[in-house]
Amino acid sequence: MNLWLTIVLAGLVTFVIRLSFIALLGGGGVPDGMRRALRFAPTAVLCAIIFPALLLNGGSVNLSAGNARLIAGVAAIGVAWFSRNVVLTIAAGMLVLVAVQALGG
Repeated sequence: MNLWLTIVLAGLVTFVIRLSFIALLGGGGVPDGMRRALRFAPTAVLCAIIFPALLLNGGSVNLSAGNARLIAGVAAIGVAWFSRNVVLTIAAGMLVLVAVQALGG
């Protein structure tokens, strides 16, 4: 019963939060300042997902030369910078990750 109550309450809270934006901004649209700020939301979310995976190892920051994920991430950033190709960036990052892991372990 507690599980269902929690799910229903979470759904209601989510609904009220979304409804508040519609009620407050329904007639006039999104203000320009908020629209400009929302342009950076995808980048911020992507950074919040990627950087902990690259920098953390067992809860502590690992900036050593033995951090295969960090090396692959830096390589992928370099490929992305010069090629501007998403598929090539992912392929290069994965290739470097597999190569560093094979050489190191």
